[in-house]
Amino acid sequence: MKGRPRSFDVDKALDKALRVFWEKGYEGASLTDLTKAMGINRPSIYAAFGDKEQLFRKALDRYAEGPASYACEALHEPKARKAIEKLLLGAVEGLSNPKNPKGCLLVQGALACGDEARSIRDELIQRRTAAEAEITKRLKRAKAEGELPEHVNPSDLGRFYVTVMRGLAIEAATGATRTELTRVAETAMKAWPTREGRTNGTSKLMP
Repeated sequence: MKGRPRSFDVDKALDKALRVFWEKGYEGASLTDLTKAMGINRPSIYAAFGDKEQLFRKALDRYAEGPASYACEALHEPKARKAIEKLLLGAVEGLSNPKNPKGCLLVQGALACGDEARSIRDELIQRRTAAEAEITKRLKRAKAEGELPEHVNPSDLGRFYVTVMRGLAIEAATGATRTELTRVAETAMKAWPTREGRTNGTSKLMP
């Protein structure tokens, strides 16, 4: 016997849950907040998404496929320098978009989780670590292809740019403007290593 068809749009409900988590964090988002935003009751949430933890993980996937999808696209650039540049500009674009909540869900969530939500904190750390690994992998390829000089450590360079991106998220959450964030990205790109062992001090990202 088939169950009754759902009377709500699952994708739209998940988008609304994502926004609540993004604005309030995992622990700050109550089931009352979620049901109100999603327009459904608790039994419907459990039936469609599981418990709050499972719903949050689905929201993280939604975040990766939507607002944070620029990261995967950037890393497919044929040149690593352009990939990192697009990565930073994509972060600035998303963080300064007035339609989005402030900050980054992965960064904000990891900072806000207490001991009771340790599994969620671990999940967020794991996802952030995986993202850093993808950036480092791209930079290792760049070194193997001769785009990066021999003296460069791809892991250190990757961690540097990941740290910049996390800093951008924190700055955006505390009110930094698009122009201010772009200037940080500009400065970070000046650190791109050259074969002469110097950084590229002529980078310009702003139009």
